[in-house]
Amino acid sequence: MVKLKKLFTPVKSIDNDTAKKFIAEHPEGSYTLLDVRQPGEYEGEHIPGAKLIPLPGLKDQLSQLDKQKPVLVY
Repeated sequence: MVKLKKLFTPVKSIDNDTAKKFIAEHPEGSYTLLDVRQPGEYEGEHIPGAKLIPLPGLKDQLSQLDKQKPVLVY
């Protein structure tokens, strides 16, 4: 649990407009856009380029995230 806490600390919350601005100002691949919803929700609609890792499985799939890149989670 300590390693998980270190990976996600500190966490900053941003609003929709700030997230859109961040995405517009940074090249694709310089950050990770992480969708933590369920597969059915993702299939129904998602932000282009988003990586799906449903929240219940996030702990087991943390190694898939690049620790050197900012992660925007929705």
